[in-house]
Amino acid sequence: AGMATPQQGSKRKKGDGDGAGKKTRVSGPPATTEQMKRLRDLRTQMAKPKAEVTLQSLGLDNIREAFEMEDEDVGFRIEAEMLRAAATILQGHGYAFEIPSRSSSNQLYVPELDRIVLRSSLKSRPFAGTASVRKTTITTRVMELVHEIVKKHIHITKRDLFYTDVKLFTKQEESDSVLDDVAVMLGCTRTSLNVVAADKGVVIGRVSFEEDGDLIDCTRMGIGGKAIPALVNKITNIKGDAEFVLLVEKDAAFMRLAEDRFYNQFPCIIITGKGQPDVATRLFLKMIKQALNIPILGLFDSDPHGLKILSVYMSSSKNMSYDSGSLTTSDIKWLGVRPSDLDKYKIPDQCRLEMTKADEDVGRALLKEDFIKKNPAWVKELELMLATKQKAEIQSLSSFGFQYLTQDYLPRKIAAGDWI
Repeated sequence: AGMATPQQGSKRKKGDGDGAGKKTRVSGPPATTEQMKRLRDLRTQMAKPKAEVTLQSLGLDNIREAFEMEDEDVGFRIEAEMLRAAATILQGHGYAFEIPSRSSSNQLYVPELDRIVLRSSLKSRPFAGTASVRKTTITTRVMELVHEIVKKHIHITKRDLFYTDVKLFTKQEESDSVLDDVAVMLGCTRTSLNVVAADKGVVIGRVSFEEDGDLIDCTRMGIGGKAIPALVNKITNIKGDAEFVLLVEKDAAFMRLAEDRFYNQFPCIIITGKGQPDVATRLFLKMIKQALNIPILGLFDSDPHGLKILSVYMSSSKNMSYDSGSLTTSDIKWLGVRPSDLDKYKIPDQCRLEMTKADEDVGRALLKEDFIKKNPAWVKELELMLATKQKAEIQSLSSFGFQYLTQDYLPRKIAAGDWI
């Protein structure tokens, strides 16, 4: 007695149950023509034909460039290197490798291409040298393992490689570094060695593609997005109606954008490398740019490390300057969060952080870099950051509300064309 029947006492709210009343969640109404005007003007500028600029057309012939290679070619080059090393032994010169130096002194920033490249200077790595005997041994072992992998036409992770001889490698950083040495010595991209990092980057939004023959629709990936596969060469047939890419530094901001379905309000593709990007994320971003030719807007923390990560996408990391041709995406616009935004958008003092000495050192070092000095607006922002000694994370915008990022900050920035 007194028990309510479903009809009497358990009124179902709209949206409860098995999909009843389900709505597509967006952070706001679709962007208006006026809000998209500056972005579309930018797209129009990008569509204008430009003369192709190459290292050869610039007369830079002493540069070491990496090329994508098939398994057979990688195997052949490893065999050729080992035969050359054997010949030096027979000639009485001892066992040694000649490896292109990846030091800063052997690197060059090319402003016309907006990327760092590697010069062709070599350094010897002899087995007989006490300072290099261990690294020469690791190099030989890594080449042996890569040769086995490419002959079997399989892929392994960098972690797998490390654990094949953990007593020799000791730390994964050592096998990882030698892997880059082997790639630059052979003249191939790191991905051509068939040794990849675990999935890290994520994508969501208005793009679809085929991954090893399977159709992937990134508008139907829930709120977690689609992991960018380590084997990006398996991605083909990229399509989409996005008008720009929103490149996000951190996973927390990505989650907010994905859950609010920001890509339905402003038609875009949202990508994050979750901090320092892996090779796959950088390759994927370049593939998107080449396939769709749309602007890329960067959303990064207002601190020197955020700007440094953004520069890795644009100009390459110095460790992988030999592969900058395939890993860099030029002309990424810095949308935010910029130092000038802190006062412009009245970020509260309690949400700002004091820069540490390490932050200041990174900031001053960046001001000396050619890829920063090329853009006066970037220099101005970085100088402001160092003058105020204040930094802020993207999450500082949450002080105005958890959805302030998607409902106010980004719509205002995009409508104003407030990027540099």
